[in-house]
Amino acid sequence: MKRFGLVNVMDIKLREEPPGSKFRCSARTTMAQASSNNGGTDQVLVEETSSSVRTFILNRPNKLNALSYEMLSRLLELFYASEQDSNVKMIILKGNGRAFCAGGDVTAVVPLARQGNWKFGDNYFQEGYILNYVMATYSKPQVSILNGIVMGGGAGVSVPGRFRVATEKSVFAMPETALGFFPDIGASYCLSRLPGFFGEYAGLTGARLDGAEMLACGLAAHFVSSARLPLLEQALVKVSTSDPDAISAIISRFSHAPKLKKESPYHKMKIINHCFSRRTIEEIISTLENEALDKKDDWISSTIQLLKKASPISLKISLRSIREGRLQGIGSCLIREYRIVCHVLRAEFSKDYFEGCRAILEDKDRNPKWEPSRLNLIRDDDVDRYFSKIDDEDWEDLKLPPRSYLPPHAIAKL
Repeated sequence: MKRFGLVNVMDIKLREEPPGSKFRCSARTTMAQASSNNGGTDQVLVEETSSSVRTFILNRPNKLNALSYEMLSRLLELFYASEQDSNVKMIILKGNGRAFCAGGDVTAVVPLARQGNWKFGDNYFQEGYILNYVMATYSKPQVSILNGIVMGGGAGVSVPGRFRVATEKSVFAMPETALGFFPDIGASYCLSRLPGFFGEYAGLTGARLDGAEMLACGLAAHFVSSARLPLLEQALVKVSTSDPDAISAIISRFSHAPKLKKESPYHKMKIINHCFSRRTIEEIISTLENEALDKKDDWISSTIQLLKKASPISLKISLRSIREGRLQGIGSCLIREYRIVCHVLRAEFSKDYFEGCRAILEDKDRNPKWEPSRLNLIRDDDVDRYFSKIDDEDWEDLKLPPRSYLPPHAIAKL
């Protein structure tokens, strides 16, 4: 028998706040009230088809399942509860409609940050980063069914899980640099671990990848035709074990290896490694331009255009963040990303995030006016400030929850 649990804002339990964080509780309460006022009381569904499996369904199909603050809080609550329930052996996470999740819903965050209330957004992103950390270090298998759009924050709540199932309908992208933002919610950890310098390519350009490309580069662990997903789910809900080998074997019964399309960027790994291994954004673009002189290639031209249309400060922040992620565990990556996002919201050096949201999400003229407008106007010191602590007496670094009894694959991420 299926049982569906609906999110209610009154059910959200705020965790005890450390000293010096008084603003966080009130900001979270305000965000929860705002979400409730928007009628979002059924944004995460809980499906119980067996005592050993919980299926969580992102349920904002009209918003492409974009993550509200309430959804993040509810998912965190559900993951904690399921981890403590010895009857639950596995989590399935999927989306309702044509998207798994199109990213974070920042419609409440950006207007307030423009007015100087950056701490409101601080709490939104903090909740997402903690959820990402819990997923990355989860003691039970998480199967994410990525049947549709997977962008930004959508990757942040799926890629950390052990099993990521792509389909022919999957569309993955990290489009943040076109928004004046940066790949976050653990992206500096996962992108930096893709083959060669494919992570730099995907993170800096925001290029879209299909399900076959997700499987090839490791963003997905399995590829299952969408028509077979109901059969896969029926098989998974019968599982009464947390053994990852047993779960992998079940998914593999429904999987196959799709062919990469002829024009796939994954066939361009030699050029990607040659160009995106360069030390700076300027050198990456220059190397691509030199490649364009030697050979006529539409992919090279479009890649150059994607980089030149992106926010210059976002490109510099993103490259450095991904590069630092190569040498850090998931916790350190999230702490660094949290510092960066707080600086972005404070907008002391650049307001590109606000401008990108205006041009892409609000006015939709797709013509952002970046400031600084060119890469050569940004000094190393300007980039350094995004990686520093915030000068605010109430602010502190991201506090990640203690984790225990972790499986080997989770320990390896720390």
